[in-house]
Amino acid sequence: MSSYTWAPGFIDDGDRPQIVTSRFQYEDGHTLERYLATGGYAGLKAALARTPVQVHDEVKAATVLGRGGAGFPAGTKWGLTPVEVWPRYLVVNGDESEPGTYKDRLLMERDPHQLIEGCLIACYAAGLSQCFLYIRGEMALAQERVATALNDAYAAGYIGRNILGSKFSVDVVLHWGAGAYVVGEETALIESLEGNRGMPRLKPPFFPAAIGLYGKPTIVNNVETLANLPWLLTHSAAEYTAIGTATSPGTRMVAVSGHVKRPGVFEIVNGTTTFRDLLYGAEFCQGIRDGNELKAFVPGGGSAPWFLPDQLDLPFEAKLVGAAGSMLGSGAVMVMDETTDIPTAAHTLTRFYAHESCGKCVPCREGGTWLERIMERLADGRGTESDLAQLLEIGQTICPGPFPHAASERLGLEAAPFPFKMTTICFVGPSAYTSVHSAITLFRSEFEAKLIKRKLIPVSVGATDDGH
Repeated sequence: MSSYTWAPGFIDDGDRPQIVTSRFQYEDGHTLERYLATGGYAGLKAALARTPVQVHDEVKAATVLGRGGAGFPAGTKWGLTPVEVWPRYLVVNGDESEPGTYKDRLLMERDPHQLIEGCLIACYAAGLSQCFLYIRGEMALAQERVATALNDAYAAGYIGRNILGSKFSVDVVLHWGAGAYVVGEETALIESLEGNRGMPRLKPPFFPAAIGLYGKPTIVNNVETLANLPWLLTHSAAEYTAIGTATSPGTRMVAVSGHVKRPGVFEIVNGTTTFRDLLYGAEFCQGIRDGNELKAFVPGGGSAPWFLPDQLDLPFEAKLVGAAGSMLGSGAVMVMDETTDIPTAAHTLTRFYAHESCGKCVPCREGGTWLERIMERLADGRGTESDLAQLLEIGQTICPGPFPHAASERLGLEAAPFPFKMTTICFVGPSAYTSVHSAITLFRSEFEAKLIKRKLIPVSVGATDDGH
């Protein structure tokens, strides 16, 4: 299949399985007419023909991993809600804010009915009667497309009371965010939905499955996670797990940005596709731009520790990438070639996370601010040797103990596999330090080259001008 120039960002010109992007080839893929013409809502009908327990078991058997960053199995998460506690809610995390990530936005813009159908299947399986779709404030087109799709689905009887003549009823509420990165954390998103300032809650006791939205059991799932369900229900867990590996089945969407010949979003086979396949494959990014050499890449969004070229043969397998000192995260790969100014690149990421701190945790609020200030000095060539040591010391107040590092063994560093310890409630604080640690550890010489070289001014000790 050839790529479609009308759909900038997404590229498909191979024979790979398409679980969530099959309608991206159509200009009207966001409409109800096109959705129904291409098998839309067949998954919901298949679900309603079974019991909720059977649907839930099918999702668990397929091991549908969360695609928002944590990679927790969706079917397992649904089973964590307390028995016979009602009402309970589904909250869809469409506040995609991680630097380098834009796959969920494309799903909402180009196939909103697939997301809606996935929401309905999840609500049926988990016994939910209310769904809240939370979409990032800056995603105007996604909001418009999802709103139109919801109206059309209501009018056609796919949402509301007694859906398709069954006893299953559900309402879906669309909520627009205000553009806060921290709301990507599930409890902060719930706070925002309740009308409060988006700040993460302490766990325990506020595990959403037990105490979530309005104090009731709540399931929080990512957009891409739910978009997998219609295909799964029209096929089977066996067909789903036949793609990828036993621990990472199915496909996943990956957004590649930076210094490659062909950046974009690709649906890849999970668990078997390697970073080398993605960055250099003819059907993917086709190599580094301008014939340059790869210098480093970020494997899972701006908050992930960096990798070097010798990690290219790692597959998209969460356990293997975690053991190597990083994470797959939100499905964003950021590529830096040999022309990259590393201190400046690291400062750009640190500045973002420092700015997005909600201010609730002191190590994040104060530590992130100081990391950004010192990084700015270093990137501008106004830093000193003591600044480098100060950065690592501040980082220890946010992430105490050994820190994950992709090159730890080769560099003789003390390190721990991902995830790392942290003194903050959520991941924003550590994210401000991740790029700092990776850049200084892997490319210290580039920082040292920018340090102020202070020259001592000789001062004679002895007689003064007047002879005394």
